Amino acid sequence: MEELLKASPDEASLERQSRWLRNPQQEFPLSNFNYITIEGNIGAGKTTLSTMIAEDFNAKLILERFKDNPFLPKFYEDQARYAFPLEMSFLADRYQQLLDDIGQYDLFKDFMIADYDSYKSLIFARVTLAEEEYALYKKLHQIMYKELVKPDLYIYLYQNTERLLANIKKRGRDYEQNISEDYLLKINQGYLNWIKNKAQDNVKIIDISELDFVKNREDYLSILRQFS
Repeated sequence: MEELLKASPDEASLERQSRWLRNPQQEFPLSNFNYITIEGNIGAGKTTLSTMIAEDFNAKLILERFKDNPFLPKFYEDQARYAFPLEMSFLADRYQQLLDDIGQYDLFKDFMIADYDSYKSLIFARVTLAEEEYALYKKLHQIMYKELVKPDLYIYLYQNTERLLANIKKRGRDYEQNISEDYLLKINQGYLNWIKNKAQDNVKIIDISELDFVKNREDYLSILRQFS
């Protein structure tokens, strides 16, 4: 940098540029947390944001494994028939993954960040299952997850429905293309109802409807500022 400055005829101050070049770890001490969860509706951007943070802050990344679930495409074709086997498979898969990943401490990482929380199962099941099925599902969830470590910080990414539908269409998963606006609204309300009944000291709701944290660095940094 010193050699470049000597060779450049431009005498403008570099104060603004240095802010963008600063290591984000110096400005946002996310390593003060042991375990962060990024949640949100379908298409909200939780996986993308979790991945970016893990790369920038040397965090262990836990991503939900849903692509190989055989019931997911069938569910979107016939929800009434496949809702219960889908939610049961997610219940088991999420539990096993969180149990394995949280239990395996990585000495070379500063903290853990996941793109889902264990309560995601209950939120979706409440929308998709009949009352009797949900009652059984909730009982199983309580038994399985009661000993799992809870996140120190819970981030909910809110996006308006129009933006969610646009994101879903853009990423192009065939089985998601017929997701309805009503379904997304119910999922969002399920998250908000759960958050209302949760202790608020470690919960942040961040509205990213007008942000593009992938293409706009300032949008990304504005989200990180809201973590503290």
